[in-house]
Amino acid sequence: MHFPSLAELIVEKSGFSGNLGMILGSGLSSISNELTNTIEIPYQDLNGFPISTVLGHDGKIVVGYLEDIQVIIASGRFHYYEGYSFHEVVSLVKVFYELGIQKIIITNSSGALNSSFKPGELIVINGHMDCTYRNGYKDPTIWKGLPFYNSDLIKKAKESAKECSIKLNEGVYCWTQGPSYETPAEVQELIRLGGDAVGMSTVPEVIELGRLKMDALVLSCMTNMAAGIIDKSLDHNEVVSVANKSSKDMTKLIYKLIKRI
Repeated sequence: MHFPSLAELIVEKSGFSGNLGMILGSGLSSISNELTNTIEIPYQDLNGFPISTVLGHDGKIVVGYLEDIQVIIASGRFHYYEGYSFHEVVSLVKVFYELGIQKIIITNSSGALNSSFKPGELIVINGHMDCTYRNGYKDPTIWKGLPFYNSDLIKKAKESAKECSIKLNEGVYCWTQGPSYETPAEVQELIRLGGDAVGMSTVPEVIELGRLKMDALVLSCMTNMAAGIIDKSLDHNEVVSVANKSSKDMTKLIYKLIKRI
């Protein structure tokens, strides 16, 4: 007896045959509303698939069209702090790979470490650091360029932002394990190491994309200044709220970008 894979189930339920995918972060799912002829598949309908439990993550696959371009969107991701293994956290990337997808756009919400950035602004990620200290206590390495970050896609994102009159910053994303926000002392250490933004996701997906030699572009909405940079406490509801407000710019940018790539 043949048991269909998750990729086969998605194709069976949606008829997907494109080569572009998106993984959307906290409060950034409004791009899904721009699709036409959509089919939605809740994660719980995919037997054995993890379930997204965090506020702002819808937990569903959406397949549809942006004009004549077929796109598959994972609206909601999985985090290490939810108790999932690294293998489970990157499940979306593995399924997209099985679907034959060549390019993935990843979005997330992050805290700004760079004091020249402002909440509500967008950043294209050109490098990352694994700051979880899962594998020891040495200072993390900044990883830039291939196989993780495609300079051509970054260039296209900047060109698209310019056309849309959207400010697009560029910098290094620091992955922390969470679920607690960083302390002011930890924030200062991340700045010392060369970080520009900090969050609790994305890097596992980027690592897996690099292993599978898939092209990725990471766009982040900076929803707050990281702890200690300004005298204000952090709250996830506020993160989602700012992301929702900034999603209009993110949607406009992605819409323009998809036509370029």
